[in-house]
Amino acid sequence: MLSLLDEYHVFLKLEKSLSSNTIEAYERDVTKLLDYLREAHIDPEKAEFEHIRDFVIEISNLGIHPRSQARIISGVKSFYHFLIYKNKIENDPTELIESPKIGLRLPEVLSLQEIDAIVAAIDLSKPEGQRNKAIIETLYGSGLRVSELINLQLSRIYMNEGYMLVEGKGSKQRLVPLSPQSVKQIELWLFDRNQLDVKKGSEDILFLNRRGGKLTRAMIFEIVKNLAMLAGIKKTVSPHTFRHSFATHLLENGANLRAIQQLLGHESITTTELYTHIDVTYLRDTILKYHPANKGKY
Repeated sequence: MLSLLDEYHVFLKLEKSLSSNTIEAYERDVTKLLDYLREAHIDPEKAEFEHIRDFVIEISNLGIHPRSQARIISGVKSFYHFLIYKNKIENDPTELIESPKIGLRLPEVLSLQEIDAIVAAIDLSKPEGQRNKAIIETLYGSGLRVSELINLQLSRIYMNEGYMLVEGKGSKQRLVPLSPQSVKQIELWLFDRNQLDVKKGSEDILFLNRRGGKLTRAMIFEIVKNLAMLAGIKKTVSPHTFRHSFATHLLENGANLRAIQQLLGHESITTTELYTHIDVTYLRDTILKYHPANKGKY
């Protein structure tokens, strides 16, 4: 018979279709609660609001960062939603539990000049040069997640139409436009790719390492980090920075929020609305810089 945690694992994997990393994070947070309840001799299915509240107070007293507290509480709430879904409990003891206030953290965004500097830092004389240029253009040109990038399939890229079929979170597929620059750089990369001895299982993968195998998330992070350093950029730059920059630049230039939501593959418009906060900052800076009433004051 499966344990409660094992059942939860199956639920997250098969019914929620979450990634391995997300499942691991959820289970790690729920384990904290189960350990706490076990020490208090309380069955998780019989836990009440007071028990969950005391657990939240406990993790708060440990000095855990509010953002981490919020993540743990989110995981615990997910666990009890699962118990209700499986008819193991009737009432949700986490319903009145609130997450700590964690101020809005705006993601880092690159300017067009900084992106150009990163592209210019790529050494095209190196075997991986053209591949890296195609990777950067695709990350910024289409706003992909790093997991979506490394899993791009040749059979799902339609160069003539300028689209690619991307598999996002929860195995959900969406059509994403390819910019003309991305198409150009991918086509140039394909000349180099055709010279590789492609490993079995990677025949349909677009971006490969020099040994003909699939790139990992860690490799993409390393590529981006090194290029940002070579370009002299002091910001903390990751593959996700290009996704944030893609969305922000679209918004700054008048793109509809719903359109950006679809392009990014956000299930909820609330997630996409984060970029409106970035845009407000941009508009404020524009007023301070260009409005004649403010000249010489800032």
